[in-house]
Amino acid sequence: MVVDDSAVVRGLISRMLEKDSDIEVVDTVSNGELAVKRAQTLDLDIIILDIEMPVMDGLTALPEILKVNPNVKVIMASTLTMKNAEISLKALQAGASEYIAKPTSSREMTGGQDFEHELREKVKALGDDRPVRDGGSPAAKQRAAAVTAKPKKPSAPITLKPEPITHPKPKILVVGSSTGGPQALFELFKGLHGKIDVPIVVTQHMPPTFTTILAQHITRSSGIPAAEAADGDALEPGKILIAPGDYHMLLKKRDDKIVAKLNQDPPVNYCRPAVDPMMQSVVDIYGNKAFGVILTGMGYDGKKGAMALAEAGGTVYAQDEETSIVWGMPGAVAEAGICSAVLPLTQLAPKIIEFFGKGVG
Repeated sequence: MVVDDSAVVRGLISRMLEKDSDIEVVDTVSNGELAVKRAQTLDLDIIILDIEMPVMDGLTALPEILKVNPNVKVIMASTLTMKNAEISLKALQAGASEYIAKPTSSREMTGGQDFEHELREKVKALGDDRPVRDGGSPAAKQRAAAVTAKPKKPSAPITLKPEPITHPKPKILVVGSSTGGPQALFELFKGLHGKIDVPIVVTQHMPPTFTTILAQHITRSSGIPAAEAADGDALEPGKILIAPGDYHMLLKKRDDKIVAKLNQDPPVNYCRPAVDPMMQSVVDIYGNKAFGVILTGMGYDGKKGAMALAEAGGTVYAQDEETSIVWGMPGAVAEAGICSAVLPLTQLAPKIIEFFGKGVG
């Protein structure tokens, strides 16, 4: 279901989605109040929910929607303003699964393929993870039966890479995440606060403005100072640098410091910022003293970088499937056989602290 107060936008988004035969738009409504009512009667997997609407806005509607349909996945849609970025982060903390940056005009929305591609990919990534529910209309039951009847592609067996008995103490923590990432980052860093004293660098797939707000939320929720990186920022122990939206972040040596270098090279794995180039730059400097974590996210960004990190003698952990919103990125790394641990989100921080504590040198 598409929820937006603009009839033009509702029509554009619906047409974009239905270009893909795997996606069906079953309803469109103009405000949050109507969305709550429809969520009670329709068999919905995904709701695309605008933030600014009359009668009832998206943030107000979100908990009401989740109350009547706890299984539905909600994608918040908003334009790139500081206010909307703040609201989107609050919505993610309140149970939304994902967000998408909406162009400010219908002309911008139809002028390029980036928004359309991102929209469909996010809907399909969340839809692939949907539970098959009992009950509902005959049509819903028929669809559920069809999903159940489809043979599932078997997951590749996960082979863990043994951790060495002795290892150098890691000198940097590098984290990659996407769909569901903000919530996962809050949880991870809350558990790490005051327990490891190394620089931390993060690439979270997010648009401009959103990464500024993300850094503020991480600082407030975890107690670890976090900032959106500016070009030339030096890494500091116990502080987090986050790749800014629309910029790749790499690390470079400058005199006796390690600094962040930003660029707008072409997207990698359809992403800018992307995890792979950041991780590769970390490996080039830190080698086997780098520690990588891949959290929830769609796609496979981070796999090449994590493989390079593991090949250099560093250590890689991944979030497990059950606690990931989408097990694309961590699944790709886990199935590559390069992880020393694949763990539920709440167990990652204690395990990381334990590993750092056993390091030598």
